[in-house]
Amino acid sequence: MMASEYTSSRGKSAAELSQELRAAIMRGDFVSNQRLVEADIAHDFGASRGNVRAALAELSVEGLIERIPNRGARVRSVTVEEAIEIVEVRGAIESLCARKAAEKITPAHEAELRELGREMERAVAAGDIEAYTRGNERLHARLIEIADQHTAAVTIERLQGQAVRYQFRLSTVSGRPQVSLPEHLAIIEAVCAGDGDAAALAMQRHLMSVADAIRKTPAGAR
Repeated sequence: MMASEYTSSRGKSAAELSQELRAAIMRGDFVSNQRLVEADIAHDFGASRGNVRAALAELSVEGLIERIPNRGARVRSVTVEEAIEIVEVRGAIESLCARKAAEKITPAHEAELRELGREMERAVAAGDIEAYTRGNERLHARLIEIADQHTAAVTIERLQGQAVRYQFRLSTVSGRPQVSLPEHLAIIEAVCAGDGDAAALAMQRHLMSVADAIRKTPAGAR
């Protein structure tokens, strides 16, 4: 990690810093069990030591990092079993969001979701894993926004942060986008049709598929 990546502004608040650290962990900039040295973070991210401590405390509550007595903080290592459990919980919450999104769908939302589905199809056809991953993230985020479920959104963000490293690696597993694409298209179709039951079921099936894929992913791909 280079300091220039994060020091475009100085004196970040604890909230701003926690957001940037959260994103960095989710991107994989920090690896599991990596030590988070307060002085280094303060320098690299442009924040005071006090705000670094406050941000690390928040991320500790979220389960992204862990504080080790007399040794500071480090990125928490999530086991396969934990990752599967997290995805299963997300399945229940995001199923609710899919149902609510179907109830609140508008013609503008429908056009947006269908175009997103077409973009994901084009990405898979082109073998563009990065574009497909971005589309995947946008679809899930947009459905939560359409559902307008704030508590669910906050909960999902925290859960996703803990297991995202496993989910990100799934995109590199041969054939995985071809499996998940029809699952995403089924979610889009159900939501756009305003069928809450079908939308919830499609989302549940998709995230159970993710959990199963994590379970079967070879250790080297984790």
